[in-house]
Amino acid sequence: MIAWVGIGANLGDARANVLDALDRLARLPGARLLQASSLYRTAPIDSSGDDYVNAVASLDTGLDAHALLRALFDIEQAHGRERPYRNAPRTLDLDLLLYGDDIIADAPVLLVPHPRLHERAFVLAPLAELAPDLVIPGRGSVASLLPGVADQSIERLS
Repeated sequence: MIAWVGIGANLGDARANVLDALDRLARLPGARLLQASSLYRTAPIDSSGDDYVNAVASLDTGLDAHALLRALFDIEQAHGRERPYRNAPRTLDLDLLLYGDDIIADAPVLLVPHPRLHERAFVLAPLAELAPDLVIPGRGSVASLLPGVADQSIERLS
């Protein structure tokens, strides 16, 4: 199964945290890192704190969606992720954006596709870099969704 993971951080050394997350995803048992986007800088949305460093990665995985989500939480915990309130600044945030073409509605634990990915430049821009024709179930292709977030500031870092 091909899974897409969103990566973001805005506390501590955000760039290093995102790069470490990519390294950990590359070593994740039961998964193989297929590709990773460039890093991007974005202002917080519905949040506060410093700018975020974001990226997106695709994995080929034999893990089911819930097991993959647990593995992502483990990587977050290795970075000291705390969740004091919704959208709090974070040392590392890993979101399961897509899991193949599956639609998973196991709220509040797991919602796939990620419910706001089509509204976020920090997800769509890195996705467009890697897979502009990727279809978000129920929403359309990444390329067709990108103009809808053109007003959100995003800067490619590398």
